Amino acid sequence: MKIVFHGQNACSFVPGFTNLLSEAHEIIQLPDSLAAEADRQAYASADVIIGVQLTADMPVPASLKLYQLPGAGYDGIALGHVPEGAALCNCFGHDAAIAEYVMAALLLRHVPLADADQRLRKGDWAYRSGGTDALRTELGDQTIGLIGFGHIGKTIAARARAFGMEVIVANRSTPQDTDLFGRHYPLSALTEFAGAADVIVNTLPFTPQTAGLVDASVIGAMRPEGVIVNVGRGPVIDEKALYNALAQKQIGGAIIDTWYVYPDGSTPNPHPSAYPFHELANVVMTPHMSGWTHGTVNRRRVAMADNINRLTSGQPLENTIPIR
Repeated sequence: MKIVFHGQNACSFVPGFTNLLSEAHEIIQLPDSLAAEADRQAYASADVIIGVQLTADMPVPASLKLYQLPGAGYDGIALGHVPEGAALCNCFGHDAAIAEYVMAALLLRHVPLADADQRLRKGDWAYRSGGTDALRTELGDQTIGLIGFGHIGKTIAARARAFGMEVIVANRSTPQDTDLFGRHYPLSALTEFAGAADVIVNTLPFTPQTAGLVDASVIGAMRPEGVIVNVGRGPVIDEKALYNALAQKQIGGAIIDTWYVYPDGSTPNPHPSAYPFHELANVVMTPHMSGWTHGTVNRRRVAMADNINRLTSGQPLENTIPIR
């Protein structure tokens, strides 16, 4: 078969990929932009495409059997453009990395290692034990609220429980892993949920149903010192409402890894929002990096190769996404 890795993200998985395949296949790497005619022809001849973006202006591979996402989110895929007879699959493997990111970001709000280091290098012992001015808060005293309780939510919950945090969950259905959380709220009760947590973490993907789910009313119900973390998809949290709440210091802060504006061919280094989040001191901004580790890449590489091996041998594919 002809396997096309389309774009920078997908091509990250090429090293070592052929060693995981049960049969020899032709591997082709293509850039994000399919401007060259040779690239368009190669794309159109693929049996398998590994990529993150499928739009109506791209060539239609007549023989495509599998469009494999090298990650979980499929908001970049125009579902109606997936050729008839081809399967659309995603993969995961990023749960541990994202959970570590969330816990590290939250711990830094309670354990000011960098500031203490910089001060002591100047002979400033401000954080020394013994005085009341330098007393710190503890992460374990807080309640963490998880919006969504899939792969990422469950993994964060386990880490949070290990730190002694109380875990509450807002989810479409009642989760079965009751040992990982204390209380459950339906998504229709997000305002009540928001007021019950010190930290809110969005883990939901972007779909028509989740767009703007965390709106001004939900953010307004948060505790004054509350922190919101987004490792799901940016537009799940209303962009304007979030910015206004932070700018007006209605909430304690935000840790944002997933955004509203991303680089493209014409704008390689944009600000990640139409609003100037970068001017706010109460925001930690990172460039969609929370799940990007060696471990994530290795686990996804194995999962994608396994799906191709399944396709070759006629076995059912894993993590198939309903298209029609």
